[in-house]
Amino acid sequence: MFITGAAMVLAALRLLRGPTIEDRVLALDTLYVDALALLVLMGIALESRVYFETALVMAVLGFVATVAVAAYLRRGRIMP
Repeated sequence: MFITGAAMVLAALRLLRGPTIEDRVLALDTLYVDALALLVLMGIALESRVYFETALVMAVLGFVATVAVAAYLRRGRIMP
């Protein structure tokens, strides 16, 4: 879990200091994937299904958010 926490700190630094918006979007995507990994590891360690369910919901929301931001960056709007 320490390595996942360190990866989250590094992704947060890139999110704050990214020179371009694309770097920041990628850092945010990496940050939520690291958070998913942390939730799954906590679910395994504590033997609780709540963490897995939370990780699943968070993964779906993160995917939708990434697609929406990519559409906004490409077209300047989210909906066609």
